[in-house]
Amino acid sequence: MGGTVGVDSVLRSANHPMRNKADCAATESAALPVEPAASRAYCWDSGDATTQKWLPQSVTTSGDGDNDGKWGSDRVILAGWTHNDHKAGEPAADKGLAKVAFIDANDPKNLKYRWVLLVAPLAGGRDFGAVRSHLGGMVWYQDKLIVTAKNGADHDNALFVFDMNRILRADVDSAEVGKVGGGWSARGYQYVMPATGSYNLTGGACDARNNNARPCFGSISLDRTSTPDSLVANESFSSDGTEPARVWRYHYSTASDRSGLLGSDARGLVDADEAYETEAVGLQGVLSHKPSGASKADWYTGYSSGSRDRHGTLWRQNESAAKAAQCGSGGTYACWGQHTESLSYWQETGELWTLTEWAADKDNKWKPPAIPERVLYAVPLSAVDDSVQ
Repeated sequence: MGGTVGVDSVLRSANHPMRNKADCAATESAALPVEPAASRAYCWDSGDATTQKWLPQSVTTSGDGDNDGKWGSDRVILAGWTHNDHKAGEPAADKGLAKVAFIDANDPKNLKYRWVLLVAPLAGGRDFGAVRSHLGGMVWYQDKLIVTAKNGADHDNALFVFDMNRILRADVDSAEVGKVGGGWSARGYQYVMPATGSYNLTGGACDARNNNARPCFGSISLDRTSTPDSLVANESFSSDGTEPARVWRYHYSTASDRSGLLGSDARGLVDADEAYETEAVGLQGVLSHKPSGASKADWYTGYSSGSRDRHGTLWRQNESAAKAAQCGSGGTYACWGQHTESLSYWQETGELWTLTEWAADKDNKWKPPAIPERVLYAVPLSAVDDSVQ
């Protein structure tokens, strides 16, 4: 390999500019929420805005990584993208590939990013291969990045762990992933992050068809308002499904030698500390946050419609009620962004971040011409709460 690099080096090599809200296309702006309005919004570089080979799925930030909102001196946003396995004619070797956009967010008027491919060690660490993941959720906490992943399954049945201090530079530019003649290749990308560990569901395969079976991971996010800090998850179901999704919580370890890892028992098992069945279907994102002075957390769950030009719904739920913003003359609950994915709360700024997925054609097919509808945006969490009062 070409050596280990830091997050700061990846950011300084950023080669894709993001467009500010004023420069987004009309179809991209239309994907933003109706109520509450986005306080910040960005659109992707032209090739990524319309590619149908890759799909944006998840977001986490240096606001998750450290409570001062920075990694070293940098403000960073990470956006996880998965290969679009539903598009016809794609190479079998690309199925399930996962990559992360490392976004330099130091200047809010000039965001830019660099791609990093996720890989896992092979042959006792003498080689590496691609991580296969829908990448529906990512959490950056302390020096670790935890992502949902397919550990040999059809759905994300595991959590893979990556070390933010172990980003490697590829030294061969080829279509291969791993060790090749002359060095190491990363499918044309300059950087890779190798997994350093994993958590796997016990008791057999997960089931993404009903909520009486073992859940597949849909999305994850960080809760800094719990004691100790925790990772929350929702299960994966289709946007057009009918099964109400479950959500659950894992606490992080407080041991000094287990930074960024989940709390486990002496056998290495990690048990959920809380679990609930929601009344919501088609969840693409989940967030837990306990308001100051409250005894229990509120859960925010994002529903996304499977139809084009349809806004989703962001629900705020607790054990006694569920509420969502209403908008338009008919008082619809379809006020959130279109085709939104995971959620992340930047505690230092009070912002809730998410991103939208689609760049399909006018018939909702993954065929050209693509209609760009992909936006990375933030909304003050206080505005979300005000909108559901």
